[in-house]
Amino acid sequence: MYSLLIDHLSTAVLQLNRELCIEYLNPSAEMMLEVSRRRIYGQDLASAFNEDDASRSALLAAIESGHAFTKREAEITLTTGKTLLCDYNVTPVMGALNNTDSLLIELHPRDRMKRISQEDELIANHQTSKELIRGLAHEIKNPLGGIRGAAQLISRVFDDEGLKDYTQVIIEESDRLRDLVDRLLGPRQLPQYQALNIHRVIERVNQLISVESEGQITLVRDYDPSIPDIIGDESQLIQSVLNVMRNAMQALINQTDNDHKQITISTRTLRQFTIGAKRHRLVCRLSIVDNGPGIPENIMKTLFYPMVSGRPDGTGLGLSIAQSVIHQHNGIIECNSQPERTEFNILIPIETSVTG
Repeated sequence: MYSLLIDHLSTAVLQLNRELCIEYLNPSAEMMLEVSRRRIYGQDLASAFNEDDASRSALLAAIESGHAFTKREAEITLTTGKTLLCDYNVTPVMGALNNTDSLLIELHPRDRMKRISQEDELIANHQTSKELIRGLAHEIKNPLGGIRGAAQLISRVFDDEGLKDYTQVIIEESDRLRDLVDRLLGPRQLPQYQALNIHRVIERVNQLISVESEGQITLVRDYDPSIPDIIGDESQLIQSVLNVMRNAMQALINQTDNDHKQITISTRTLRQFTIGAKRHRLVCRLSIVDNGPGIPENIMKTLFYPMVSGRPDGTGLGLSIAQSVIHQHNGIIECNSQPERTEFNILIPIETSVTG
Protein backbone atom coordinates (compact mmCIF):
# COMPACT_ATOMS: atom_id res chain seq x y z
CA MET A 1 0.00 0.00 0.00
CA TYR A 2 2.71 2.46 1.06
CA SER A 3 4.92 1.63 -1.93
CA LEU A 4 1.92 2.29 -4.19
CA LEU A 5 1.53 5.77 -2.69
CA ILE A 6 5.26 6.50 -2.98
CA ASP A 7 5.17 5.39 -6.62
CA HIS A 8 2.87 8.34 -7.33
CA LEU A 9 5.04 10.95 -5.62
CA SER A 10 6.80 13.54 -7.76
CA THR A 11 9.70 13.43 -5.26
CA ALA A 12 12.48 10.93 -6.04
CA VAL A 13 12.63 8.33 -3.26
CA LEU A 14 15.15 5.49 -2.69
CA GLN A 15 15.39 2.86 0.03
CA LEU A 16 18.77 1.35 0.95
CA ASN A 17 19.56 -1.59 3.22
CA ARG A 18 22.30 -1.56 5.85
CA GLU A 19 24.95 -2.34 3.21
CA LEU A 20 23.77 0.62 1.10
CA CYS A 21 22.29 -1.64 -1.54
CA ILE A 22 19.14 -0.48 -3.31
CA GLU A 23 15.93 -2.14 -2.14
CA TYR A 24 13.46 0.22 -3.78
CA LEU A 25 13.17 3.38 -5.87
CA ASN A 26 10.03 5.02 -7.21
CA PRO A 27 9.38 6.09 -10.84
CA SER A 28 10.38 9.71 -10.07
CA ALA A 29 13.78 8.42 -8.92
CA GLU A 30 14.07 6.33 -12.09
CA MET A 31 13.52 9.42 -14.23
CA MET A 32 15.83 11.65 -12.20
CA LEU A 33 18.68 9.13 -11.99
CA GLU A 34 18.10 7.76 -15.51
CA VAL A 35 18.10 4.13 -14.37
CA SER A 36 15.73 1.16 -14.40
CA ARG A 37 14.78 -0.18 -11.00
CA ARG A 38 14.46 -3.72 -12.32
CA ARG A 39 18.14 -3.70 -13.21
CA ILE A 40 19.57 -2.15 -10.05
CA TYR A 41 17.54 -3.73 -7.24
CA GLY A 42 19.97 -5.40 -4.85
CA GLN A 43 22.94 -3.52 -6.26
CA ASP A 44 25.12 -0.96 -4.48
CA LEU A 45 24.06 2.70 -4.41
CA ALA A 46 26.90 3.42 -6.87
CA SER A 47 24.83 1.68 -9.56
CA ALA A 48 22.47 4.69 -9.38
CA PHE A 49 24.78 7.59 -8.52
CA ASN A 50 28.11 8.47 -6.92
CA GLU A 51 29.08 11.12 -4.43
CA ASP A 52 32.23 11.72 -2.40
CA ASP A 53 33.48 9.24 0.21
CA ALA A 54 32.47 11.53 3.09
CA SER A 55 28.83 11.38 2.00
CA ARG A 56 28.90 7.59 1.86
CA SER A 57 30.38 7.57 5.36
CA ALA A 58 27.57 9.85 6.52
CA LEU A 59 25.01 7.33 5.25
CA LEU A 60 26.68 4.50 7.14
CA ALA A 61 26.84 6.67 10.27
CA ALA A 62 23.10 7.35 9.98
CA ILE A 63 22.46 3.60 9.97
CA GLU A 64 24.48 3.12 13.14
CA SER A 65 23.17 6.17 15.02
CA GLY A 66 19.59 6.17 13.74
CA HIS A 67 19.77 9.95 13.25
CA ALA A 68 18.26 11.63 10.18
CA PHE A 69 20.13 14.35 8.32
CA THR A 70 19.78 16.69 5.35
CA LYS A 71 22.43 17.70 2.84
CA ARG A 72 22.10 20.83 0.72
CA GLU A 73 23.37 21.40 -2.80
CA ALA A 74 25.06 18.04 -3.14
CA GLU A 75 26.67 17.23 -6.49
CA ILE A 76 25.87 13.66 -7.48
CA THR A 77 27.24 11.95 -10.58
CA LEU A 78 24.95 9.58 -12.48
CA THR A 79 26.18 6.42 -14.18
CA THR A 80 25.68 8.24 -17.50
CA GLY A 81 28.33 10.76 -16.45
CA LYS A 82 25.79 13.54 -15.95
CA THR A 83 26.15 15.67 -12.80
CA LEU A 84 23.10 16.85 -10.84
CA LEU A 85 22.83 19.46 -8.11
CA CYS A 86 20.32 18.40 -5.47
CA ASP A 87 19.26 18.49 -1.83
CA TYR A 88 18.51 15.20 -0.11
CA ASN A 89 16.98 14.04 3.16
CA VAL A 90 18.12 10.80 4.79
CA THR A 91 15.73 9.10 7.25
CA PRO A 92 16.60 5.88 9.09
CA VAL A 93 13.79 3.31 9.14
CA MET A 94 13.62 1.31 12.36
CA GLY A 95 12.99 -2.43 12.39
CA ALA A 96 11.32 -4.74 14.90
CA LEU A 97 14.36 -4.82 17.23
CA ASN A 98 14.56 -1.01 17.30
CA ASN A 99 17.59 -1.11 15.03
CA THR A 100 17.94 0.69 11.72
CA ASP A 101 16.84 -1.72 8.99
CA SER A 102 17.16 0.68 6.07
CA LEU A 103 17.56 4.28 4.93
CA LEU A 104 14.97 6.31 3.09
CA ILE A 105 16.48 8.98 0.81
CA GLU A 106 14.42 11.80 -0.72
CA LEU A 107 16.14 13.63 -3.58
CA HIS A 108 15.13 17.18 -4.50
CA PRO A 109 16.82 18.47 -7.68
CA ARG A 110 18.11 22.03 -7.50
CA ASP A 111 19.20 22.30 -11.14
CA ARG A 112 15.63 22.75 -12.29
CA MET A 113 14.76 25.35 -9.63
CA LYS A 114 17.99 27.22 -10.37
CA ARG A 115 17.22 27.18 -14.10
CA ILE A 116 13.63 28.35 -13.52
CA SER A 117 14.91 31.22 -11.37
CA GLN A 118 17.42 32.21 -14.07
CA GLU A 119 14.70 32.04 -16.74
CA ASP A 120 12.34 34.19 -14.66
CA GLU A 121 15.10 36.77 -14.29
CA LEU A 122 15.89 36.62 -18.01
CA ILE A 123 12.23 37.03 -18.99
CA ALA A 124 11.73 39.91 -16.52
CA ASN A 125 14.87 41.71 -17.73
CA HIS A 126 13.87 41.28 -21.36
CA GLN A 127 10.37 42.61 -20.66
CA THR A 128 11.83 45.59 -18.79
CA SER A 129 14.18 46.40 -21.67
CA LYS A 130 11.27 46.16 -24.15
CA GLU A 131 9.20 48.63 -22.13
CA LEU A 132 12.19 50.97 -21.85
CA ILE A 133 12.81 50.81 -25.60
CA ARG A 134 9.15 51.47 -26.41
CA GLY A 135 9.16 54.58 -24.25
CA LEU A 136 12.48 55.74 -25.68
CA ALA A 137 11.29 55.07 -29.24
CA HIS A 138 8.21 57.22 -28.66
CA GLU A 139 10.32 60.09 -27.30
CA ILE A 140 12.76 59.87 -30.24
CA LYS A 141 10.33 59.39 -33.14
CA ASN A 142 8.06 62.31 -32.27
CA PRO A 143 10.70 65.09 -32.51
CA LEU A 144 12.42 63.15 -35.30
CA GLY A 145 9.33 63.47 -37.48
CA GLY A 146 9.30 67.22 -36.81
CA ILE A 147 12.98 67.57 -37.72
CA ARG A 148 12.50 65.67 -40.96
CA GLY A 149 9.40 67.67 -41.90
CA ALA A 150 11.14 70.98 -41.18
CA ALA A 151 14.12 69.94 -43.33
CA GLN A 152 11.77 69.13 -46.23
CA LEU A 153 10.06 72.54 -45.96
CA ILE A 154 13.40 74.34 -45.81
CA SER A 155 14.67 72.51 -48.92
CA ARG A 156 11.67 73.82 -50.88
CA VAL A 157 12.44 77.42 -49.91
CA PHE A 158 16.12 77.45 -50.93
CA ASP A 159 17.08 77.67 -54.58
CA ASP A 160 20.75 77.06 -53.79
CA GLU A 161 21.49 73.40 -54.56
CA GLY A 162 24.40 73.45 -52.10
CA LEU A 163 22.05 74.32 -49.23
CA LYS A 164 19.61 71.64 -50.40
CA ASP A 165 22.41 69.09 -49.98
CA TYR A 166 22.56 69.98 -46.29
CA THR A 167 18.82 69.54 -45.82
CA GLN A 168 19.03 66.21 -47.66
CA VAL A 169 21.64 65.07 -45.14
CA ILE A 170 19.23 65.96 -42.32
CA ILE A 171 16.44 63.99 -43.98
CA GLU A 172 18.62 60.93 -44.67
CA GLU A 173 20.08 60.86 -41.14
CA SER A 174 16.58 61.24 -39.68
CA ASP A 175 15.46 58.24 -41.75
CA ARG A 176 18.49 56.24 -40.61
CA LEU A 177 17.75 56.99 -36.96
CA ARG A 178 14.09 56.07 -37.46
CA ASP A 179 15.10 52.73 -38.99
CA LEU A 180 17.42 52.05 -36.06
CA VAL A 181 14.59 52.70 -33.58
CA ASP A 182 12.32 50.38 -35.57
CA ARG A 183 14.95 47.64 -35.43
CA LEU A 184 15.25 48.11 -31.66
CA LEU A 185 11.52 47.52 -31.38
CA GLY A 186 11.87 44.17 -33.17
CA PRO A 187 9.54 42.63 -35.77
CA ARG A 188 6.78 45.03 -36.78
CA GLN A 189 4.52 42.46 -38.41
CA LEU A 190 2.21 40.18 -36.45
CA PRO A 191 3.37 36.54 -36.53
CA GLN A 192 1.65 34.31 -39.09
CA TYR A 193 1.35 31.07 -37.12
CA GLN A 194 1.13 27.74 -38.86
CA ALA A 195 2.24 24.14 -38.30
CA LEU A 196 5.83 23.70 -39.48
CA ASN A 197 8.76 21.35 -39.19
CA ILE A 198 11.59 22.87 -37.15
CA HIS A 199 14.16 21.06 -39.31
CA ARG A 200 12.95 22.92 -42.40
CA VAL A 201 13.71 26.17 -40.57
CA ILE A 202 17.16 24.92 -39.54
CA GLU A 203 18.09 23.68 -43.00
CA ARG A 204 17.19 27.04 -44.52
CA VAL A 205 19.47 28.74 -41.99
CA ASN A 206 22.23 26.19 -42.65
CA GLN A 207 22.12 27.05 -46.35
CA LEU A 208 22.52 30.76 -45.60
CA ILE A 209 25.36 30.18 -43.11
CA SER A 210 27.18 27.87 -45.55
CA VAL A 211 27.11 30.59 -48.21
CA GLU A 212 28.12 33.40 -45.84
CA SER A 213 30.97 31.44 -44.24
CA GLU A 214 32.35 30.41 -47.66
CA GLY A 215 33.15 26.92 -46.42
CA GLN A 216 35.27 28.07 -43.48
CA ILE A 217 32.96 26.39 -40.94
CA THR A 218 31.86 22.76 -40.60
CA LEU A 219 28.16 22.31 -39.82
CA VAL A 220 27.35 19.13 -37.88
CA ARG A 221 23.70 18.00 -37.80
CA ASP A 222 22.27 15.90 -34.97
CA TYR A 223 18.51 15.86 -35.47
CA ASP A 224 15.67 13.96 -33.82
CA PRO A 225 13.38 13.23 -36.81
CA SER A 226 10.49 12.24 -34.52
CA ILE A 227 9.88 15.80 -33.27
CA PRO A 228 6.27 16.81 -34.06
CA ASP A 229 5.46 19.98 -35.96
CA ILE A 230 5.52 23.17 -33.90
CA ILE A 231 3.18 26.13 -34.30
CA GLY A 232 5.09 29.21 -35.41
CA ASP A 233 5.88 31.91 -37.92
CA GLU A 234 8.40 30.36 -40.30
CA SER A 235 10.02 33.57 -41.56
CA GLN A 236 10.43 34.99 -38.04
CA LEU A 237 11.84 31.72 -36.71
CA ILE A 238 14.31 31.59 -39.61
CA GLN A 239 15.44 35.13 -38.74
CA SER A 240 15.75 34.27 -35.05
CA VAL A 241 17.78 31.08 -35.60
CA LEU A 242 19.87 32.87 -38.24
CA ASN A 243 20.76 35.65 -35.77
CA VAL A 244 22.04 33.09 -33.27
CA MET A 245 23.90 31.05 -35.90
CA ARG A 246 25.40 34.16 -37.45
CA ASN A 247 26.79 35.21 -34.07
CA ALA A 248 28.49 31.82 -33.76
CA MET A 249 29.77 32.01 -37.32
CA GLN A 250 31.27 35.48 -36.88
CA ALA A 251 32.94 34.51 -33.59
CA LEU A 252 34.55 31.52 -35.29
CA ILE A 253 35.66 33.39 -38.41
CA ASN A 254 37.33 36.06 -36.26
CA GLN A 255 39.25 33.37 -34.35
CA THR A 256 42.62 32.97 -36.06
CA ASP A 257 44.03 30.16 -33.86
CA ASN A 258 41.24 27.64 -34.55
CA ASP A 259 41.93 25.27 -37.44
CA HIS A 260 38.71 23.27 -36.99
CA LYS A 261 35.84 25.74 -36.79
CA GLN A 262 32.61 23.84 -36.10
CA ILE A 263 28.96 24.50 -35.29
CA THR A 264 26.83 21.59 -34.08
CA ILE A 265 23.05 21.86 -34.47
CA SER A 266 20.95 19.34 -32.56
CA THR A 267 17.24 18.93 -31.84
CA ARG A 268 15.54 17.02 -29.04
CA THR A 269 12.16 16.82 -27.32
CA LEU A 270 11.83 17.49 -23.60
CA ARG A 271 8.86 16.11 -21.66
CA GLN A 272 7.14 17.86 -18.76
CA PHE A 273 9.54 20.77 -19.12
CA THR A 274 9.19 24.15 -17.41
CA ILE A 275 9.84 27.42 -19.23
CA GLY A 276 9.72 30.28 -16.79
CA ALA A 277 6.84 29.51 -14.43
CA LYS A 278 4.83 27.43 -16.91
CA ARG A 279 5.12 23.69 -17.34
CA HIS A 280 4.69 22.25 -20.83
CA ARG A 281 3.90 18.68 -21.76
CA LEU A 282 6.33 18.71 -24.68
CA VAL A 283 9.06 21.18 -25.66
CA CYS A 284 11.33 21.33 -28.70
CA ARG A 285 14.96 22.12 -27.84
CA LEU A 286 17.19 23.42 -30.62
CA SER A 287 20.83 23.53 -29.52
CA ILE A 288 23.49 25.52 -31.38
CA VAL A 289 27.00 24.77 -30.12
CA ASP A 290 30.24 26.27 -31.44
CA ASN A 291 33.86 25.62 -30.51
CA GLY A 292 34.84 29.28 -30.63
CA PRO A 293 36.50 31.54 -28.05
CA GLY A 294 33.41 31.87 -25.84
CA ILE A 295 31.46 34.92 -24.74
CA PRO A 296 33.19 37.44 -22.43
CA GLU A 297 31.94 37.00 -18.87
CA ASN A 298 31.27 40.72 -18.45
CA ILE A 299 28.46 40.67 -21.05
CA MET A 300 26.88 37.28 -20.28
CA LYS A 301 24.14 38.72 -18.03
CA THR A 302 23.25 41.44 -20.55
CA LEU A 303 23.71 39.32 -23.66
CA PHE A 304 20.10 39.66 -24.84
CA TYR A 305 19.86 43.40 -24.18
CA PRO A 306 19.71 45.70 -27.22
CA MET A 307 22.97 47.37 -28.24
CA VAL A 308 25.10 44.84 -26.30
CA SER A 309 27.74 43.17 -28.44
CA GLY A 310 31.07 41.45 -27.93
CA ARG A 311 32.32 42.53 -31.39
CA PRO A 312 33.61 46.00 -32.28
CA ASP A 313 31.54 45.99 -35.47
CA GLY A 314 28.41 44.43 -33.90
CA THR A 315 25.09 46.27 -33.57
CA GLY A 316 23.92 44.28 -30.53
CA LEU A 317 20.44 43.82 -32.02
CA GLY A 318 20.58 40.24 -33.35
CA LEU A 319 20.18 38.33 -30.08
CA SER A 320 17.70 40.83 -28.67
CA ILE A 321 15.46 40.42 -31.72
CA ALA A 322 15.89 36.63 -31.62
CA GLN A 323 14.80 36.54 -27.98
CA SER A 324 11.75 38.71 -28.75
CA VAL A 325 10.67 36.35 -31.54
CA ILE A 326 11.04 33.24 -29.37
CA HIS A 327 9.12 34.96 -26.55
CA GLN A 328 6.26 35.49 -29.02
CA HIS A 329 6.29 31.70 -29.46
CA ASN A 330 6.05 31.24 -25.66
CA GLY A 331 9.66 30.06 -25.58
CA ILE A 332 13.05 31.30 -24.46
CA ILE A 333 16.69 31.33 -25.54
CA GLU A 334 19.31 30.30 -22.97
CA CYS A 335 23.08 30.53 -23.23
CA ASN A 336 26.00 28.82 -21.54
CA SER A 337 29.52 29.72 -22.59
CA GLN A 338 33.11 28.83 -21.87
CA PRO A 339 36.20 28.77 -24.08
CA GLU A 340 35.80 26.24 -26.93
CA ARG A 341 32.12 25.64 -26.15
CA THR A 342 29.31 28.16 -26.43
CA GLU A 343 25.82 26.69 -26.38
CA PHE A 344 22.57 28.46 -27.24
CA ASN A 345 19.39 26.51 -26.46
CA ILE A 346 16.21 27.66 -28.18
CA LEU A 347 13.23 26.20 -26.31
CA ILE A 348 9.78 26.28 -27.96
CA PRO A 349 6.68 24.52 -26.59
CA ILE A 350 5.05 22.01 -28.92
CA GLU A 351 1.42 23.04 -28.58
CA THR A 352 -1.72 23.31 -30.64
CA SER A 353 -1.92 27.09 -30.26
CA VAL A 354 0.31 30.06 -29.51
CA THR A 355 -0.54 33.45 -28.06
CA GLY A 356 1.40 36.49 -29.14
